[in-house]
Amino acid sequence: MATMNHVSDERLAMLAQIAELYFVRGLNQAQIAAQTSYSRSMISRLLTEARDQGVVEIRIHHPLRRSMTLERELQSHFKLEHVRVVESTHPVEADALHKVGTMAANLLADLVADGMTIGVSWGSALLAVADALRPQPLSQMHVVQMIGSLGTRLPEMDGADLTRRIARAFNATYATLPAPLLTSDEHTRDGLMRDERIREVFAQIRRAHIALVGIGSVQPEHSALVRAGFLKARQSLEMQRQAGAVGDVCAIPFNAQGRILDLPISRRVMSVDATTLMRIPIRLGVACGEAKVLPVLGALRSRLVNAVVTDETVAIGVLRAIDAAV
Repeated sequence: MATMNHVSDERLAMLAQIAELYFVRGLNQAQIAAQTSYSRSMISRLLTEARDQGVVEIRIHHPLRRSMTLERELQSHFKLEHVRVVESTHPVEADALHKVGTMAANLLADLVADGMTIGVSWGSALLAVADALRPQPLSQMHVVQMIGSLGTRLPEMDGADLTRRIARAFNATYATLPAPLLTSDEHTRDGLMRDERIREVFAQIRRAHIALVGIGSVQPEHSALVRAGFLKARQSLEMQRQAGAVGDVCAIPFNAQGRILDLPISRRVMSVDATTLMRIPIRLGVACGEAKVLPVLGALRSRLVNAVVTDETVAIGVLRAIDAAV
């Protein structure tokens, strides 16, 4: 979109007036020309200029189609509180992530209410949710970061930034977790957990009504932990070799059968623990793409999430894995 630099306020106001007549009031170019001193061809040029100068923004909202059959199958098998499956009408992963993020944002908007607390993790799926949220001011709502993130190479996916963005959408207060995701050793983590500010943040997490979480993969090429610099690729692969980990929620690793794994790296993580997370009434996981089939399967079996928004690719893959006794 072009910027409005070097254009006078008077010119921009005139462009806005012409654009409003056309796009809001529904007048055609001939009718606008009759009401102004401009010719019809000039009106056409002014409408083009309004778009070029950013006075007019055109957005096309494609309808989100749900696969109700897959939703019923997932809900029945995993006893989910909420499930949304977006039809996979486009093979591009970024497009699927956008649609799943939009569907998750719509579901979150339906679930939230005055006085609630939302816990937030991090990652590309939650970034898509934050991008899709529309302002919905609520009263006495609070958003809290559930997983450390200081030092990430991907600040737009940082839990602190996502927490602030989601809080703004709901006119909520918020609290961030002033800690790294991964400490250098267990002793450092234990010391940070005794900090008064950090203890207060975890107390707020325990009061959460909804947890909004991504579902991570341990495959290096698909791992947000690797991309963000928290883990090296060899560490991610080591997790797989050691215990059969397929994914994580809030850096809590699990295998395909849903068993939560106690790995050495887990004792260095600054994050909500599995027991606390599973006490939150709604744990909404968001993920899409073929690489997330086993992570979503494990997350659902573990009950770290009891609600999910995903795409057809993942839903079909999960159900096939069940039939294949994975």
